[in-house]
Amino acid sequence: MKEFKRITLLCGHYGSGKTNVAVNMALELRKQRDNVAVADLDIVNPYFRTKDSSGEFEDNGIRLIVSQFANSNVDIPALPQDMYAITDDKELSVIIDVGGDDRGAYALGRFADAIKAENDYRMAFVVNCYRPLTSTVEDTVVIMHEIEAACGIKFTCIVNN
Repeated sequence: MKEFKRITLLCGHYGSGKTNVAVNMALELRKQRDNVAVADLDIVNPYFRTKDSSGEFEDNGIRLIVSQFANSNVDIPALPQDMYAITDDKELSVIIDVGGDDRGAYALGRFADAIKAENDYRMAFVVNCYRPLTSTVEDTVVIMHEIEAACGIKFTCIVNN
């Protein structure tokens, strides 16, 4: 995935490693492009957040788009207004960390039409075969289809984490 699209979406089962992949991809993308952001679209699980890497992002000139309540004891499933930059700012290259499973992908549905219309995206299914619900091919395919149905976007690749 050395050739980045303007928007890279990372989806998968809870605990698959989406956030770690997002952080590392953003750091790599920043070596290639100037205007880079990570958008944390995970409104389901407040425990593993890209905000944990905010210092590293700041040091590397990467914009972080995340709920003001991330990493707090307030659990509000809300997205910041700044999230619309992922579709509105065509100069912004963005890695989007989508919440786990179909429940997390529902938030992505809000942006699906604009993302598909622009057609400059890659949607990666991050899979970890050591996780309980993705330990077999059959179970993994079920999770993939549930996420696609929830957000309205088809996967374009798989990241074996």
